[in-house]
Amino acid sequence: MSLISIRNLSKVFGPNAKRALPLIEQGLSKSEILAKTGCTVAINGASFDIEKRETFVVMGLSGSGKSTMIRCLNRLIEPTAGEILFDGEDITKLDREALRNLRRYKMSMVFQHFGLLPQRSVLDNVEFGLEISGMDKATRTEKAMNAIELVGLKGFEQSQPAELSGGMQQRVGLARALANDPEVLLMDEAFSALDPLIRTQMQDELIDLQARMHRTIVFITHDLDEALKLGDRIAILGPEGRVQQIGTPEEILCDPADDYVRAFIQNVDRTRVLTAATIMQKHPTVTHPKDGPGTATRLMEKKRTDLVYVTDTDRKLMGIVTIDDAARLARKHQRDLTPVISDRVYTTSPDTALSDLLDTAVTSRYPIAVIDEDRVLLGVVDRGAVLAEVRENVDDEAAPVRLSDIEDSTAAPDESSPETDSDQESDAANMYEQTEEAVQ
Repeated sequence: MSLISIRNLSKVFGPNAKRALPLIEQGLSKSEILAKTGCTVAINGASFDIEKRETFVVMGLSGSGKSTMIRCLNRLIEPTAGEILFDGEDITKLDREALRNLRRYKMSMVFQHFGLLPQRSVLDNVEFGLEISGMDKATRTEKAMNAIELVGLKGFEQSQPAELSGGMQQRVGLARALANDPEVLLMDEAFSALDPLIRTQMQDELIDLQARMHRTIVFITHDLDEALKLGDRIAILGPEGRVQQIGTPEEILCDPADDYVRAFIQNVDRTRVLTAATIMQKHPTVTHPKDGPGTATRLMEKKRTDLVYVTDTDRKLMGIVTIDDAARLARKHQRDLTPVISDRVYTTSPDTALSDLLDTAVTSRYPIAVIDEDRVLLGVVDRGAVLAEVRENVDDEAAPVRLSDIEDSTAAPDESSPETDSDQESDAANMYEQTEEAVQ
């Protein structure tokens, strides 16, 4: 069972929002519903599943409903219709106490503009959620210190937010979210307020953190490059608040569902996203040392190739044998290929980006062998396949599709105007159900 299941989720802003639901079912557009009811559709019948321990990215342009979506997951915004199942339990039906426990112990949120309490130190900010939950001082300090170290801020525990850079402030927000060891981490445009260099560093650190902590992450972004870098799967929301496509980065790049998605991906460098596993030939010509040169030669002639990959009985790569070397060995009446097995072959892992393979593919005489961590041969990548992707990348850039020709300009209230810092801090206060003053 999926950790989170969204079923026919809709959110409508405006007076008597439920009036819009029949019109949504009739297939009317956002602009038509706005004209008829004065209500704005933010999310339109979304359904999808989020698996445990995956990084699930929701992306779209302004007005697509992505920020509304993530706030519906913890009911900072109340859905108009639909179900949100967490471990099989419908969050939309939770009472206030159950919802408070969900936010405190199951789901934590990282905001775009940090939402830090300026009069509190780094340590006190990270402890805040634990403090209002009633945890004793020693325990919450230990948990907070562990979270601070996890995000690389050890030594800054007593610093004030104003003394930190933007990237460091965002790390504090991330540490605060991690301090209560949540199952789900909700991240709403968490890196968009950072400058490009720091943003890239934070993306890399999040990937490293996820490799260590194995949380379920729901990440909101409008940046496709960020989505492709971080997401195990990506949900693209369209201008009508509908889910246009859900898939892995490679699925979205290689098989866009419609013109809207195709427009989204048109300027993406495919070679930085697609991997060796994407284009490798999965069944290369393989032989074993004991098969002998005669068998190897006949195999190469049959497959119309001038080399064969040699593996042991566990399919671990030993090297290659060319047809000339096999023929020379056969003339000497040798029965074992071992003397002519060559290690003159480049190897790579299946998750290596094609951009990192380009130089090797161009200079290597032989296809690149794709192996796993145990040297098991998974496939091969030849020069032609790499260059074909490079050419396709260039062709895509030459014939762009304009989003402006596809999208509706109507924006949802939560995304039509940027959130302020006070909005974000209000969200944080709602997450904890109390303000700092209530603690003191």
